[in-house]
Amino acid sequence: MATERNYKKEYKEYHSKDGQKKNRAGRNTARRRALAAGKVKKGSTKDVHHKDGNPRNNKSNNIAVVSRKKNRGKYRFA
Repeated sequence: MATERNYKKEYKEYHSKDGQKKNRAGRNTARRRALAAGKVKKGSTKDVHHKDGNPRNNKSNNIAVVSRKKNRGKYRFA
C-alpha cells in the first residue's frame, strides 16, 4: 500500500527552493501569455509546452499548445 504524502516536507525540501520557484514562475508566465494571445482559453484542457524543456525560456518559438496527454506523457517530446 502506498504511503501518504507529506506535503509540508515536500514543499520544504523541493518546491520552496529558489530554482523551483523560478521554474514555476516561468510556466505561469507562459500560460498567461498564451491566454492573452488567445492560444488557449481559461479552463482549457490544453497545456502550454516548452519545446526545449526549460520553463524559463518563454520565447515564442519555444512555446507550443498541446494536449495534456502529450505534454505529461511517459515519453516526452522535444
